Amino acid sequence: MEILSLSKTMILWLLLSFISLGNAQQSKLLSAFKKSYTLEKKGEFKKAADALKEVYDPQSYEVNLRLGWLNYEAGLFTESASHYQRALDLLPYSEEAKFGLIYPKAAMGKWDEVIEIYKKILEIHPQNTVAHYRLGLIYYGRKNYETAAQHFQKLVDLYPFGYDGLIMLAWTDFQLGKYREAKILFQKALLYNPEDPSAKDGLSRIK
Repeated sequence: MEILSLSKTMILWLLLSFISLGNAQQSKLLSAFKKSYTLEKKGEFKKAADALKEVYDPQSYEVNLRLGWLNYEAGLFTESASHYQRALDLLPYSEEAKFGLIYPKAAMGKWDEVIEIYKKILEIHPQNTVAHYRLGLIYYGRKNYETAAQHFQKLVDLYPFGYDGLIMLAWTDFQLGKYREAKILFQKALLYNPEDPSAKDGLSRIK
């Protein structure tokens, strides 16, 4: 009976120890995050990242995600991408980690990789308007107007009176020689903003 009683006592002690350790770790983690936010507000991004590195856990999605952002702000793009990728490896469906990873990839000029990330976002979330809009801008900048139009059209389908989609689809149709469609879209953009210089410029180019 004494052995059984001792075992129960030991189990209880171990459980209390784990709870106490967990609380201590949570307190330390919370303190590190708080310190990082304070330093970030001061523009001291590297120091903010260093504060989190003191409690770094490779299995923590939240720590890796925040380190991705802080290193990006500090201009450490390779390190930023590494942490965002780690966060994404931990939670593969995460859109915020994918969008985060795009920041350092774009800063390093890795646009083909950026495009692939946007495509992965759309595979999971086909209606994601941010991904459609930004992909449209990339293809428009590359003068791939046919592909750009597909993304801007999706945006207009979802938000028929949204300025960003209207004005970009208007300019894309203009570039494709679809002047009638472009004129209608420029006019709709003016209904959103009657003084919009881009829409006025577009209409002035259509005879």
